[in-house]
Amino acid sequence: MANAGGCLFVVTLLLGADLSDLEPEAGRAEAQRYVDLPPAQAFVLLLAISVVALCGIVYELIIGTISSYLLGNSVYQFSLTIGFFMFAMGIGSYLSKFLHGNLVRNFVVVEILLSVVGGICSLALFFVFPFAPGLYQAVMFGFILTIGTLVGLEIPLLTRILAQASGTRRSIANVMSLDYVGALIGSVAFPLMLLPGLGLMRSSFAIGLINISVAFISLLFLKDYIPNPKRMMAYVIAAFVALAGLTLASDRLTSMAQHQLYFDKVIWKKQTPYQNLVVTRNWQKDDLRLFIDGHIQFSQTDEYRYHEALVHPVMGLPGKAENVLVMGGGDGLAVRELIKYPSIKRIDLVDLDPDMTKMGKTFPPLLELNGDSLSDPRVHIYNEDAFLFIRREGLTYDRVILDFPDPHNEAIAKLYSLEFYKMVSLRLSEGGAIATQSSSPFFARRTFWTIEETLGRIFPGTLSFNVAVPAFGLWGFNIATMNPRVAVGDIKVPTRFLTDTTLKAATVFSPDIAKPKGLAVNSIFEPILYEVYIGDLKAKSSTLQELL
Repeated sequence: MANAGGCLFVVTLLLGADLSDLEPEAGRAEAQRYVDLPPAQAFVLLLAISVVALCGIVYELIIGTISSYLLGNSVYQFSLTIGFFMFAMGIGSYLSKFLHGNLVRNFVVVEILLSVVGGICSLALFFVFPFAPGLYQAVMFGFILTIGTLVGLEIPLLTRILAQASGTRRSIANVMSLDYVGALIGSVAFPLMLLPGLGLMRSSFAIGLINISVAFISLLFLKDYIPNPKRMMAYVIAAFVALAGLTLASDRLTSMAQHQLYFDKVIWKKQTPYQNLVVTRNWQKDDLRLFIDGHIQFSQTDEYRYHEALVHPVMGLPGKAENVLVMGGGDGLAVRELIKYPSIKRIDLVDLDPDMTKMGKTFPPLLELNGDSLSDPRVHIYNEDAFLFIRREGLTYDRVILDFPDPHNEAIAKLYSLEFYKMVSLRLSEGGAIATQSSSPFFARRTFWTIEETLGRIFPGTLSFNVAVPAFGLWGFNIATMNPRVAVGDIKVPTRFLTDTTLKAATVFSPDIAKPKGLAVNSIFEPILYEVYIGDLKAKSSTLQELL
């Protein structure tokens, strides 16, 4: 927090040095000249209020999103970001009472500072994380508190300016209502337009340009109320040119940042409305990798081990397996293993993100890896939320395969909940079974067995096994059925890794990864899995650091 305090101190000094050069009495005397602010100029300031609120909320959403990508725990990151942002706005509002002199000039200076600080926040955070990860949170809090303080300064300044023309009561009503409208527009525009259309880095530059444009328009319309407007315009133009230059270089800067975050060359990337997709390739090792929100999803060198273990044990269980549901797995790799079975009549694939399944159907390197599986006539793709899909009535399935990411945030953790598994059970045909990836029984031991414990509350029969996937380490899977007796079946199709012998061996858990006692069940009403997962990773990280 030292860095955050330092940023606030610097901003306060900047404001104090440049904005309060007049004595309070002189400032109050000079303020009288704004009493007759014409309607056109007043309208400009009213419009600025909404834009200021829009920019402020978007900056905080950008910081929260970046921190969620890099550090995980989205609820935690957004709660901290919004909480400290509001706190900093309170600090800014308090500091505003010490600002005297020319209020319009004060407002323009705050806009210049806000455009620069907010505009570079994403650039700074993306480059701090790989080079100085220990400083990331200090820098993050520095930006949150600085931006919040500047936004907190703006609202009282605008209120005081407008109060001289329209009275305090009307001024406060106008300012607060337009502030809330701007915040609404910003919070809606960020996920629907800015993030998918511009990405994180370009969005912060673009919002910075909007901020500096407010300063420019304010100067243009209110230059008669500002001493030495030409010097102030020079500052505005300098900030605009800098932000415009960063915007033009945003693709290159993004590529540089991604190069620092990923070891291999980024060959494809897209920020979708739902997630950040990045594909890398190591040409020497012939290794294609997919990352979602910074988390690796597969490595070409060993993904067959993961997907064979996910699909074939459950497909080898007794009973018919004609209708199969795959949830997650938009890359088509699990479906690649399924289309080996001529007995399957229908495969329904549910993946929230249409860009993910589009990549699985059209991206040449991935097509080579998944065997163009998503174009198989038996495959039907549904781009919708898995939770909503499974809860409604529909086709029953003989096999359900859950290929979700690890529960590294609360939204994903609900897909490992008691309620979700109950809904899945209602969509199973008689004798049906489900299989789910369940994280690592070594790196996330309690997470793995909590998933098994939760499955066991719905399904009388469960079977756990683990295999080595070099890109991930030791990895675990769970099978569940309504039959209390579950035994591994035969592998009925050609595979590269999994055999009857290796599958039977995979059901053995050594003492250090065996099921511990005192496990709870993950429920939507008591969502403990995410905390268990984070606790597992922290505990294992501490153990490894001690060994090193």
